[in-house]
Amino acid sequence: MSFQPVLPFGGLQGWMYLTRTYDAQLETFSAGARIQRDVAYFRETIGSVTSAEALVSDRRLREVALGAFGLQDDMPNVYFVQRVLGDGTSSDDALANKLADTRYRQFSAAFGLGPGGLPQTKDQNAMAAIADRYLMRAFEEEVGVQDDTMRIALYARRELADLAGGSESENAKWFTVLGQPPLRSLFQTALGLPESFGQADLDRQVDVFRDRIRAVTGAETISQFADGDVLDRLITLYQARAQIDAFSATTSPAATALALLSGAV
Repeated sequence: MSFQPVLPFGGLQGWMYLTRTYDAQLETFSAGARIQRDVAYFRETIGSVTSAEALVSDRRLREVALGAFGLQDDMPNVYFVQRVLGDGTSSDDALANKLADTRYRQFSAAFGLGPGGLPQTKDQNAMAAIADRYLMRAFEEEVGVQDDTMRIALYARRELADLAGGSESENAKWFTVLGQPPLRSLFQTALGLPESFGQADLDRQVDVFRDRIRAVTGAETISQFADGDVLDRLITLYQARAQIDAFSATTSPAATALALLSGAV
C-alpha cells in the first residue's frame, strides 16, 4: 500500500502540522515503489524524445509530464496535449497562448517541442527538475484527497513564491494568478470574494485583488510574496477563511456567530 499523507487535523491546526512535517512526509511518499518507478522511467527515457507525438504516445512519460504541471486531468486528452506541446509558445496563435490556464504555457515551454523552440528533453538538469516537480505535485494531490484546502495551500506556497521572484511586470504576475485555478482559488477565498467574482472583467478582477490585498498586507504587488512571512500570512488567512466557510456551510448563521464569539472557529 502506498504512503498516505498524515493529516490529523483540519484548518489552521492541520496546516501547521503539515508544514512542520512536510519534508519528512514528502521523503517517505517519494520513496514509494510506484512513484520511484515512474520517475526512474521518465529520467531514463525522456532524453530520446524529439517530438510532441513521441512524448504523448508514451503513457508513462505523459503522466509524469502532465503531473509535474498539475495537468493530470488531461491524461485522456492525447490529441489536445500533443497540440499544446507541438504548437510551442513562440507564436501568438499557439494553443497554449490562447488558453486561460497559464500552466499550459509553462508545460509547453518546459519541453520546447514546438516550432522555433529549443528542445529541452536532452537537458538532464531541466528534466530532473520536472521529475522533482512531479514528486511534489503527486504528494500534493494525495494531500488533496484528504483536504483540498491543504493541496491549494501547498501549491501556492511553492508557485506563488516562484512567481513573486520572477522578472515579469506586476500586471503579468496578477494575470498569472488569475490564470492558475489553485492560485485564483486561494486569493478569492482569502480575500472573501464569491465564486461568481470570476465572471467579472479580468482587469476589474485584478483591480479588486490589488485593493483587497493592500488592505491585508499594505502592498498591492505579487512580488511581496517573495518574503516568506508575507506569504505565510496570506496562506494563514486563506486557511482561516476556508475553515469558517466550511463551518458556515453546515451550520446556521446564529450558531456560526456563537462559535466565532466563543473562539470555536
